[in-house]
Amino acid sequence: MQQSHPLSRRSFLCALAATSAAAMIWPLTGVAQPSPVLTRPIPSAGDALPLVGLGTWITFNVGNDIEARDSCAEVMQAFFDAGGRLIDSSPMYGSSQEVVGYGLQKLGHPPRLFSADKVWTSSGSAGPSQIEESRRHWRVPRFDLLQVHNLLSWEVHLKTLLGMKAAGEVRYVGITTSEGRRHREFERVMRQHPLDFVQVTYNILDREVEDRILPLAAERGIGVIVNRPFQQGALIDRLERHPLPAWAAEVDAKSWAQFILKYILSHPAVTCAIPATTRVDHLRENMAAATGQLPDAVMRARMIAYVESL
Repeated sequence: MQQSHPLSRRSFLCALAATSAAAMIWPLTGVAQPSPVLTRPIPSAGDALPLVGLGTWITFNVGNDIEARDSCAEVMQAFFDAGGRLIDSSPMYGSSQEVVGYGLQKLGHPPRLFSADKVWTSSGSAGPSQIEESRRHWRVPRFDLLQVHNLLSWEVHLKTLLGMKAAGEVRYVGITTSEGRRHREFERVMRQHPLDFVQVTYNILDREVEDRILPLAAERGIGVIVNRPFQQGALIDRLERHPLPAWAAEVDAKSWAQFILKYILSHPAVTCAIPATTRVDHLRENMAAATGQLPDAVMRARMIAYVESL
């Protein structure tokens, strides 16, 4: 049975209505961050994570280009300076793992790092060797979180990950999906296995997970990492053709990126969103979304209505 601090569905709905009070959020002061970064606890353990992390899909897949690697390291430096912790990658992401490892070494292996990676191979027996290769790319002694990527061969890999957790070789275990794929099976795994995290696609237009996945995560005491918050930039491109509403200032959103992220982060079941970027200014803009006010249930509905009217 999952040992955690689960929320009942009724409590979950009450928490959603009370997000403006930030009842589940604590500040974490970053090195160069003028405002405190909002965090949420990992439900199965209580360790607090900043609400915005760093994704590496596409953006860190720069091969051996030293100038591009150094640019990624600059993004990582800005991320840690702003109070960030969770960096997410995968063997699926080309050279991204190696680039993360390069950046961590260049930055002196920041102790605040929360390392999140995945196992992604159709061969169950190849899982352990792939995980070890990923660890060497990152240049870390162990991962904080390992996830079964897109449920690929999840039955064997999840057993491997849970065994690693029992042996103290990884702190947390999870599963991932993206773009709304395999949600029925995803829900079944959530109900039947002791997961610490799930990773799903969620944003102000892609809201399918609000119906079942997010309430179930709250009920089961499972943390939620959000991927594709900007639809790989397509959502930003779409919205930037229109003015940001003046009332966005009520939740301290100064840009469309912050508007989108604050909608995501205000859901009480969400532990962390992981936008990816190659630019330091965009990184700082994203991290600032995890400061100031977050929308309550009324404001969230207003945000949806405005975006859907455009």
